[in-house]
Amino acid sequence: KDAPVVTASGKALSMDQVRKEIIAAGVAAGWQMAAPKPGEIVGTLNVRSHQAVVSIPYTAKSYSILYKDSSNLKYDEAAQTIHENYASWIQRLDGAIRSRLSVADN
Repeated sequence: KDAPVVTASGKALSMDQVRKEIIAAGVAAGWQMAAPKPGEIVGTLNVRSHQAVVSIPYTAKSYSILYKDSSNLKYDEAAQTIHENYASWIQRLDGAIRSRLSVADN
């Protein structure tokens, strides 16, 4: 949540650049990415019979990866638990986003 947008050069990115890099990172990590409105991307990951859906609100300065929906992932809102693989999928997505943003300074 609220991860900073950081480039290797320290140069600030525009909202449009941040959107493009997040989408490219998600696609490269196997997610289906959609931008339903400015400042938000929705990512969907399908793995066998499992599906995870996240909302990625972003600005030129930060982004978050937030749980939106899932199927076959044993999500329990009251207990705040979900399938053990969910965390690794999110970490992989976040790593891909950080990597893309860090080199996006042109």
